[in-house]
Amino acid sequence: MAEQPRRNADGAPVGRRALLGMLAAGAAGLAAAPYLQSGWEDVLGAASQVDATGLTGLLPNPGGFRYYSVVGSVPRKNDTNYGLTIGGLVDRPRTYTLPELRALPQTRVVHDVLCTDGWRVDNTPFEGVKLADLLDAAGVRSEGAAIRFTCFDGAYTESLTLEQARRSDVLVALKMQDKPITHEHGGPVRLFVAPMYFYKSAKWLSGISVTDKVIPGFWEERGYAVDGWLDDADRGDGSA
Repeated sequence: MAEQPRRNADGAPVGRRALLGMLAAGAAGLAAAPYLQSGWEDVLGAASQVDATGLTGLLPNPGGFRYYSVVGSVPRKNDTNYGLTIGGLVDRPRTYTLPELRALPQTRVVHDVLCTDGWRVDNTPFEGVKLADLLDAAGVRSEGAAIRFTCFDGAYTESLTLEQARRSDVLVALKMQDKPITHEHGGPVRLFVAPMYFYKSAKWLSGISVTDKVIPGFWEERGYAVDGWLDDADRGDGSA
């Protein structure tokens, strides 16, 4: 059975805020107040004290989403300066601009978004390019077995097996809730892995590298499951 995110004694996933709260008193207040909608500017002062754990930004967002960053600030990218590099164990490495990504066939996936912190946003539409299509265009070599994702925040990483990456519900997403993905939500381009917890859907995506083995991502190095399957996920090929 695949490994799951850390869970408490009741079997519930241990979220980032709870995990950080175990390591730093400044984060404990965040774990205790998941529905707080005011006073977050004051909370950020406490959150900024836990750089060693990786959390440097936490803000509520409309529609039930939360904002996380593992660095102090993230550069903004747009049509003029964004690039998505496909490399590693491929025959045809290349870098896509935003207009080039928009010109590719787009797929829409509607799925619930669940975070290990316990919040969720039901029936969230994402739209973008199937990761499988980008991998096919690049030509994965025979020794390729996994994918490593890097982000233009300069710190966050994620991973999938090649089989997981080829699912039809895994997107390089350009839109969320039928609008271009904002910077706060990880735009202009983010990963969306529908059948897994949201930490697998890396924000501010800038690099996709085919590797010969799974390389644990940022949160996996801090105790999270490498396979972040949702409890009710179809672990097949994801075909509709």
